[in-house]
Amino acid sequence: MSGVGGHQALREAMVATARRMNTSGLNQGTSGNLSQRVEGGFLLTPSGMNYETMTPEDLVLMRFDGSHEGPRKPSTEWQLHRDLLQARPEVGAVLHSHSMFSTTLACLRRGIPAFHYMVSAAGGTDVRCAEYATFGTPELARHMMVALEGRKACLLANHGLVAVGADLPAAWKLAVEVETLAAMYWRALQIGEPVLLDDAEMERVFQQFRGYGQ
Repeated sequence: MSGVGGHQALREAMVATARRMNTSGLNQGTSGNLSQRVEGGFLLTPSGMNYETMTPEDLVLMRFDGSHEGPRKPSTEWQLHRDLLQARPEVGAVLHSHSMFSTTLACLRRGIPAFHYMVSAAGGTDVRCAEYATFGTPELARHMMVALEGRKACLLANHGLVAVGADLPAAWKLAVEVETLAAMYWRALQIGEPVLLDDAEMERVFQQFRGYGQ
């Protein structure tokens, strides 16, 4: 595992993504956090640090045993990131945000059902809402892992959004997609209950997406 100054390109990409989270409206202030898998562990954003002044050197290098290197304290949600990256080798990056519409639904303890076919982007027929637990606790990480079974994104009750990807761009893209879906679903709920797509249609959607793109 490289030292504190290693992984420079990944560190720079993480800082750029963290800043983009705020400028895009996906996150606010110092809330939210990012992680990126590296050999033997992962890079993680520091606790309570302004993304605009954060530098690549401020990112924390963590091991799966919870130890870390660097001048900063790791995010209080380090267990959430550690548990996900340790349990799911296909995940290379984790993005957690307090995005407005996803968090609104999470405060209602309401997931996102199959009201639109793009819900399938999160890996299943819905985006689940995990049970509530205090931030930064092992209980929160456990509830999140249950909600993410067979999924790539979930809501955290009274808290926010988690999205994963093979790399940072994939996690970013999915987080934006889920937040967009949350906004659409919230708006639809102002008028009534949206008509949901059934499992058979969602399976057809999954099949269609297998050949989608260039």
